[in-house]
Amino acid sequence: MAPDEDPVQRASSDDADLYDVATWEPRTTLDRFAAWLYGGIVTTARASVVALAVLIVVAQFAAALGLVFVDRPVVGVYVLLSVVPALAMAGLVWKADVTRREPLELLVVTFSFGFLFAGFAAVLNSAVSGVFFGSLSEQSPLWLLLLAPALYYFLVVGPVEEVVKWLAVRLYAFRSERFDAVVDGAVYGAVAGLGFATIENAIYIAREVVLASQVAGPVSAAEIGLQTAAVRTLAGPGHVIYSAFAGYYLGLAKFNPEDAGPIVVKGLVVASVLHAVYNTVVTNLTIFTDPLGVSAGLAFIGFVVVYDGGLFYVLYRKLTRYRAAYEASGAARVHDAPAAGDNGDGEEGEKTEGGDDVEGGINVDGEDGPEFVDGEAPEGGGVVEDSATGVDAGDEQRRESDGQ
Repeated sequence: MAPDEDPVQRASSDDADLYDVATWEPRTTLDRFAAWLYGGIVTTARASVVALAVLIVVAQFAAALGLVFVDRPVVGVYVLLSVVPALAMAGLVWKADVTRREPLELLVVTFSFGFLFAGFAAVLNSAVSGVFFGSLSEQSPLWLLLLAPALYYFLVVGPVEEVVKWLAVRLYAFRSERFDAVVDGAVYGAVAGLGFATIENAIYIAREVVLASQVAGPVSAAEIGLQTAAVRTLAGPGHVIYSAFAGYYLGLAKFNPEDAGPIVVKGLVVASVLHAVYNTVVTNLTIFTDPLGVSAGLAFIGFVVVYDGGLFYVLYRKLTRYRAAYEASGAARVHDAPAAGDNGDGEEGEKTEGGDDVEGGINVDGEDGPEFVDGEAPEGGGVVEDSATGVDAGDEQRRESDGQ
């Protein structure tokens, strides 16, 4: 761990002038200019990222999507219906949060960022796709036809899409004092995934409707739009689940600053791999179903239900474990009570127990997969359980200190 002070600073008296030797403060005109410039960069950086995302969405998607929605309003209905399962999944994650309800403003901004940042992913994915698919043809060997998309999903699509959803949380909600518990990261991650799934579904559905209109006419286009919406209905929840995992580890990182980097990387790796596995299996599903005479549609539904259901179970176990630690440790006692007059509407109210504002830091649990009972708790708080008895090892000390 790096020391907080330089050796000269630690060894010198408090009144020693160490400016530009071991300490610094804005004294000169150049110093003040540097401080002003840095402040401007920090202030405008997030706004610039958002503005760029808006421009990309407008340039690539908005005009075409707008024409489709105006000409065929039913497409908008298809899009709304297609995100219902993803919305329900995000709602379950939100419900599982035992701490205070997150402010509506933070949820809306996170959703909007997830929606807008999809443009970054689309640009990057398209720019790199030629590297993996440019030399493929129907005459390519089967192993190459399987390997190329798998590499594309694991090295490009999964990481790129999970990083942009992660950024949707990191650039705004993460910086708020109301992001004051590890589990909040899962909530905001799920909402970012919902925003991403919404624009992705809209693009897929509108694109298929436009293509079908040019080839088969408006009636067939509406039918194809409905079919595409049905497929996207099953694809959307995955975005919520993957980014909820990444968000959970971002929350864990916030309260474990010394290990923040590895924790964030772990969350992104988990989310990216889960995402890439889904894409790879779905892309190659017919290779396995056709020889068996199994309907590809039924196989797709079965796979999504089992895969997403299993992953959500693991995620829910993680959130349940946090809930158990929160309740067993009496964390609600040190979490700030809601202000007078709060009514739990998501602005200032409670989730279930009450909550406290934690100001800085990053905290990540460091567990590796679905084994969620490790008997460990992050430094500075939480529950340390005896893995055999489940008894809080610090309970007696707390009772004595609380006068119980």
